[in-house]
Amino acid sequence: MIEVKNLTKRFNGLVAVDNISFEVKKGEVFAFLGPNGAGKSTTIKILTTLLKPTEGTIRVNGFDPLCEQNEVRKSLGIVFQDPSLDDELTARENMDFHGALYKMPADLRQERTKELLQIVDLEDRQNDLVKKFSGGMKRRLEIARGLMHRPKIFFLDEPTLGLDPQTRSKIWDYIKELNEKEGVTVFFTTHYMEEAEKMADTIAIIDNGRIVSRGALAEIKKEIGAESLEKAFLELTGKTIREDKPVSFGRMRAMRNRGNRIK
Repeated sequence: MIEVKNLTKRFNGLVAVDNISFEVKKGEVFAFLGPNGAGKSTTIKILTTLLKPTEGTIRVNGFDPLCEQNEVRKSLGIVFQDPSLDDELTARENMDFHGALYKMPADLRQERTKELLQIVDLEDRQNDLVKKFSGGMKRRLEIARGLMHRPKIFFLDEPTLGLDPQTRSKIWDYIKELNEKEGVTVFFTTHYMEEAEKMADTIAIIDNGRIVSRGALAEIKKEIGAESLEKAFLELTGKTIREDKPVSFGRMRAMRNRGNRIK
């Protein structure tokens, strides 16, 4: 579903992504891990058409994000790291508006909204304004909304950041169920190593713009000689605290909405 070959991205002489290559299979749950500033967000923005690569070739669901942007976007569902719901709309209205943007017929939008709100346990709150929702409820709604148009690939940028353990567990149950029932390919980032250990079929670790390890959990632990993913991660990337200064998805989207063009 995703093919990346020799991808490089430079910003004013700074190499943010340095000649990386990897593949994500159809129906796979793929974890993309790295310290702050390692190149994760830049890579995802390129895959989702928000940035243009400096070099390299990419295919997302068979389409080229450079010249087939609309086809790529139709293939994707995205849960941003930053909140992206309209707080002044109800849960149902947020879902319906998203479906309308993807030109889904009204009857299909209604059917899909009911189905997905049931899955994320929000059917009873569908007519409540989103501004009254807790953080966990908003995250569940964002997941439902991202799946509204039946995407082939679901990108999740730290989907459980800041949530309590019970809500985190529940959200991953939803994601796994949807992956298994609908065959959606899942590409996610997280700083919670146990999430990647539990959920991912394949893990790629990026640091300083380069992929330093890739494979199944058991393969990575064996390669490094570590008893856990967290220890392997620290062995590969070091223990120095990193600062994170990338433009967030939410800010990027706001910039686009204001008419700025990202080059």
